[in-house]
Amino acid sequence: MSIARLTDAQRAEALAALPAWDLREDGLALVRKLKFADFNAAFGFMTRVAIQADKVDHHPEWFNVYNRVEITLTTHDAGGVSQRDLDMARFIDAIAPDA
Repeated sequence: MSIARLTDAQRAEALAALPAWDLREDGLALVRKLKFADFNAAFGFMTRVAIQADKVDHHPEWFNVYNRVEITLTTHDAGGVSQRDLDMARFIDAIAPDA
């Protein structure tokens, strides 16, 4: 099954509806930085994302230090941002604390 990369117009429209996310400099990924109360809260959030990622077989690239989590979403099979990334970003936004 081939996964389609979003066009520039589709990506721009989607980002307008995802204000917490930025387009990576190369245009091939979505990025978001989050800050939590402490490590436990950050790790709990990451666990919830990991469970969802396994369910949909679409895993983020991320980095965690204490109460900070940086997430990168890209679809390697599509060579950039796909609908799968948008779906994951929406899920993350739905469970993320107000930032």
